[in-house]
Amino acid sequence: MNRRQFVSSSFRAAAAVGLAPQASPAANEHIERARQAALEVLKATPGQIEHGLELHANSLVIESYGFSPRAAPDGDRMRAAIEAGASEIELQDLSEEMSMTRQVAHPAERAEYENAWRASGLTCIFQNAGEEGQDPLRLLKRLARFTYVTDMLRGFVSKAATPDDIVAARKRSARCLYFSGNGVPVTQQWVSVEDELRYIRVFFQLGIRMMHLTYNRRNMIGDGCAETSNAGLSDFGRAAVAEMNRAGVIVDCAHSSWQTSLEAAKASQRPMVASHSCCAEVNRHIRSKPDQVIRAIADTGGYIGICVIPRFIGRGGDINAMLDHIDHVVKRFGADHAAIGTDVVSSSSRSNEEYRKIPKRRRSRAPFESFWPAGALDGETSNLSLEWTNWPIFTVGMVQRGYSDTDIRKILGGNVLRVARAALAV
Repeated sequence: MNRRQFVSSSFRAAAAVGLAPQASPAANEHIERARQAALEVLKATPGQIEHGLELHANSLVIESYGFSPRAAPDGDRMRAAIEAGASEIELQDLSEEMSMTRQVAHPAERAEYENAWRASGLTCIFQNAGEEGQDPLRLLKRLARFTYVTDMLRGFVSKAATPDDIVAARKRSARCLYFSGNGVPVTQQWVSVEDELRYIRVFFQLGIRMMHLTYNRRNMIGDGCAETSNAGLSDFGRAAVAEMNRAGVIVDCAHSSWQTSLEAAKASQRPMVASHSCCAEVNRHIRSKPDQVIRAIADTGGYIGICVIPRFIGRGGDINAMLDHIDHVVKRFGADHAAIGTDVVSSSSRSNEEYRKIPKRRRSRAPFESFWPAGALDGETSNLSLEWTNWPIFTVGMVQRGYSDTDIRKILGGNVLRVARAALAV
């Protein structure tokens, strides 16, 4: 049996535990090509592949920040809305809602959705469930969409309200979403500090368990990672961290400046995280964190989730580059402080077909949160070896690099579960 035959047979064997794809020939072909691309980069031995797949299948796997599989839009419906004169806000909402919820009622999209989940071997995603910003109404929309999905598809994927729900999902071979908001909800009336922060508790009660302090740009909490000034946490920001600690919400500095991240870690009384980032010592980028910040996060008991965006991780932008960042965290700070938060999504194989139906719209200005410094977005946007469905191959890569099974289980989900428990111990 040659290496390719062994790999294919290994994936077939993994089907018994829900790892291998089960539907959509086009999607399956893409998943298989991505896995082969990753293994060509790794050059893992058959023994390493077999052990990695088995370990992945038998582990609790939690993504520290990401997106559940995305549906294709209804191109005809989008075209009709454009021709009817829909505003850009209406079109954005329509497009986002379809990508996040269309699998509920569309059989082919449901098959794509379940297929990608099974291929990943994940039990839980710390789900991006808030449109980037701070306005409570803006944050509410995405939270509503994923609440709806978990309500309607609860036989396949459910909402996890506590870490015990994640563990229970794993025991019944099910999947779940644990919600993250992409901002701290504030009223922006500035009547008082207490008035501004009261919605943290409200969103916690709605299921949000982690919040970004900032999203790229400066806000009243502190500087985002894209601000060249690199200022730190404001007095209001310190109050926000304290209220998040009190409410049971994990503090996330993934999109914050280095100084804001450092000061937030020093202010937090509970484990805090950079849920989807990378290491500046491996590849210096505004979305990375230097060792001083990672140490401060580790000192809280938290972790840094390594993303898989090529332009952020550098060094060729492939699966080995991602593993280099994990290596750096483990060797400098210990396996208790590493996780994987891909920050990428698996899209339906029907997406291109549907998008071709949508008329071109006039060019619009870059949104406020996407005002990046020059050069920050240079480089590749994706790499086949880092496809979201390649989670089992990430585990193979850690096996190849000599990590113990115990440490791999921590990185795959144990650390996220531990921090989630610590956040709720209030």
